[in-house]
Order: sequence, then C-alpha cells, then structure tokens
Amino acid sequence: MSHIIPFTITAPGEPRLSHALPERLIDGNPQYKTWEMDSVDGDRIRAGLWEATPGTTLSIKGTTWEFCVILSGLVEITEDGGPSHRFQAGDSFTLRPGFVGQWKTIETVRKLWVIVSNPAA
Repeated sequence: MSHIIPFTITAPGEPRLSHALPERLIDGNPQYKTWEMDSVDGDRIRAGLWEATPGTTLSIKGTTWEFCVILSGLVEITEDGGPSHRFQAGDSFTLRPGFVGQWKTIETVRKLWVIVSNPAA
C-alpha cells in the first residue's frame, strides 16, 4: 500500500451527485459533485474534490473541521452574526467546528477539501 495518494483534478472519475437538502436551501437550486479521494482513521479524516453550481444554503459544521482550497469559481461565506468573506481561485480557508452560516456559490465553484470529523476525539 502506498502512502502517497495523488489527486487527479482534471479527470477525477465519476462523482457522487447530490443537491442541497430542502431544510438547508435558501436560494437557487445548487447541484453538487463530490469526488472522495482518500480517507483514513475509519473515515474520520477525508479528502477530495467538490463542485457546486450557484445557490445559497445554510452551512452547519457541527463538530467537523474543514480546510478548503478554491480551484475555480467564486463563493461568499457569511457566519451568523459576522461579516461575509469572498473566496475565489487560489484562496484557502478553514471552517471550524461550531460554524453556522450561509454558503453562497456565486459562480460554479470547485474546491479541494480536507475534513476532520470530531477533531477533539
């Protein structure tokens, strides 16, 4: 087993298709493509590629920590009670456990992500 896992961004294979949950949909009809490329520790740590079409949803991280690198597109993320932040190609950020706010995809976005579930566990 190799300990190096290359991420093929240009031709990642077949994605898992999904859409915004009705209870989290704020505006539009965003569609999602997810390519999970690696996972360890019983899926507690996962990484992959994600794409979303325009729309606005409620984002609730709960006990999940997420690191993102925007590859293309434009998003605006607003934490409840806080300022909004725009991210575009080349930008990176984390969403920490406890985050609640709006994720607005302005232009179809593609991002690399790493998620750690229950990071204090």
